[in-house]
Amino acid sequence: MTYSLVARDRATGALGIAVQSHFFGVGRVVGWARPGVGAVATQAFAKAGYGPRGLDLMAAGASAEEALAQLTAADPGAALRQLGFVDGAGRCAAHTGAACVAAAGHAFGDEVSAQGNMLATERAWPAMLVAYATAAEAGEELPARLLAALDAAEAEGGDLRGRQSASIFVVAAEPRERPWEATLVDCRVDDHPAPLPELRRLVQLNGFYTRLLELMSAPGILNGPLGDDRAALTRALADLADGQALLGVNQEAAFWRGVLLARLGDHAAAREQLAAAIAVTPALAEFLRRVAPGVFPGDASAVLAAVAPG
Repeated sequence: MTYSLVARDRATGALGIAVQSHFFGVGRVVGWARPGVGAVATQAFAKAGYGPRGLDLMAAGASAEEALAQLTAADPGAALRQLGFVDGAGRCAAHTGAACVAAAGHAFGDEVSAQGNMLATERAWPAMLVAYATAAEAGEELPARLLAALDAAEAEGGDLRGRQSASIFVVAAEPRERPWEATLVDCRVDDHPAPLPELRRLVQLNGFYTRLLELMSAPGILNGPLGDDRAALTRALADLADGQALLGVNQEAAFWRGVLLARLGDHAAAREQLAAAIAVTPALAEFLRRVAPGVFPGDASAVLAAVAPG
């Protein structure tokens, strides 16, 4: 009922798991990953404990193969399970139990394992590896490779029963001092008639909002005294414009682009940008008034008077 990949990016060391299934909320059960340790997919009458326990074993020094073998040996229901493991060194292991519903199987690529069960055809998991490798050769980052592989399995018929949910979880190569910064992508589609296109949309949004948080936290862009790195400021304006094209009716990016234009002293352009955003979302007029003291250096009230739509 599920197909998935676990992979390590050889260049960056990032680790990831991506999955699609005709089951509700597949991401909360199947996909597990830990920075510098590995990634696990546990599916086919899934036993969620394989995820954290497998990661614990690999964190303690076991290879992917050793961790998988130890856990399946202790599981009376191993014949019903399907598993994919990759460790922090890129070594892969997989298990497709004898009682898994056909079409079921797994295959390995370069630091990647693809596995599936209850699928329309045995072509699915090899197709995933081809798509993953093709995306890697094209220079795509790990999330894009994983998404391409899921699309390839779906193109071969995917889950025999249909489609319902999907998820992707990617973590950094090593733990970080701020643990939350080690989660690079964590997007889930729990119940949707077309989960893979929706998952891709969420991953794109994740990329933009990650960038927006960077702009909000970086001194000199959207807070504090205006910085003197003109290239960074120009790039921020472009990124916010690109983000608005992605967001559609959501005016988040347009609003902050207007704020940045005001900070740069281009009051006419700022007023035009903010007016367009407020026309779609009128509450942003009051939001602008409230955030002005924190985002407009110097005489915030004068800047607000110059850029706020009449």
